[in-house]
Amino acid sequence: MPPKLKIMADKNFVAINYITCAPEYTERFEELFGSRARAIDTMPGFVDMMVLSAAKPGDPYLIVSHWESEDSFKGWTNSPEFIEGHKRGFEDIRKAKEEGKPSPMHSDFKTYNVLAR
Repeated sequence: MPPKLKIMADKNFVAINYITCAPEYTERFEELFGSRARAIDTMPGFVDMMVLSAAKPGDPYLIVSHWESEDSFKGWTNSPEFIEGHKRGFEDIRKAKEEGKPSPMHSDFKTYNVLAR
């Protein structure tokens, strides 16, 4: 029987945001990330982030962020910097809703503890 993996105690919390974009919104979405303020980079407990585009059109983008702890990640999502950093995308969603259109993107966060490297 293989040994049981232990959850490692530090620098091992990962948040993945799966973002599905309407085809006509992908260019705008990539523009938003290309011109981001990088506020996350200065947040306590932030380790690294990757923005991945799918090899297959229509599959979600993945925003993979690594944190020292879940508390550090929650600090980011509850911060004024988070709101500011997402303001343009939130505005796009609000505008579509006001116009009676579907949201141009949908976000689904999942969080993970790293078991092994």
